[in-house]
Amino acid sequence: MADATYTPPAVWSADTVSGGRFANINRPTAGAREEKALPVGTHPFQLYSLATPNGVKVTVMLEELLEAGHAGAEYDAWTINIGAGEQFGSGFVEVNPNSKIPAMLDQSGATAFRVFESGAILVHLAEKFGMFLPADPAARAEVLSWVLWQVASGPFMGGGFGHFYAYAPEKYEYPINRYAMETKRIFDVADQQLAKTRFLAGDEYTLADIANFPWLAPFVEGNIYNDAKTFLSIDEYQNVARWVAEINARPAVQRGRIVNKVWGDEDTQLKERHSAADFEGKRLVFGPPE
Repeated sequence: MADATYTPPAVWSADTVSGGRFANINRPTAGAREEKALPVGTHPFQLYSLATPNGVKVTVMLEELLEAGHAGAEYDAWTINIGAGEQFGSGFVEVNPNSKIPAMLDQSGATAFRVFESGAILVHLAEKFGMFLPADPAARAEVLSWVLWQVASGPFMGGGFGHFYAYAPEKYEYPINRYAMETKRIFDVADQQLAKTRFLAGDEYTLADIANFPWLAPFVEGNIYNDAKTFLSIDEYQNVARWVAEINARPAVQRGRIVNKVWGDEDTQLKERHSAADFEGKRLVFGPPE
């Protein structure tokens, strides 16, 4: 079925109604829309986020650092409800002028400072604690290459495939085919790499895995973008499935995946995280794929 032909106007209008799941908050302008201060706790790191794939990258990283014995990585995690537009409050915009989660305040030193964009947060934490990013130049380059590969690939999977397949108000063949093809290509890149190595950047678990896991795992598990797992034949990527199962068995990963989670069964949610005790009584529902 061919899509209806659309002829763009000579000049796009900011009054255009986009429709779709996020139409109520989408605007072509940046900046704060309301005065709203952010809560600030006492731990060295203050995370403002949501348990989307980009948010999970950072909570997994922090939990991995704590698991490794780095008490200095203690953090408070505050939920930012992006569906309600909380990312446009003045306090959040001060931490991230791009109004995207996750964003973080590092108040571990004499002067607090912001770090925004998930990839930047991961690198900052890795360098600060000397973990998950090798010092050897060649190994470091390999890890950073896979981290930035994910940062570049995420928009094709989320804003591209996810939007047009699951969230757009109408289904159009061309964009769905375009981004389905790219998402499968991304999976094939990872699958071919994981046929040669245990983890993405080699035989060691690194930032490369922490960055990519939250995006690839939900497709393997079948819990993202409706029936995307079936539609994209994700079962074809057996090396990715093996990798997902191994990483998901890590306790820090299981904890990190529920921080700032506000959907699903109540005992699988952890809206805010302020100490390890907050996980008591919670059910870690993400198991290895069948």
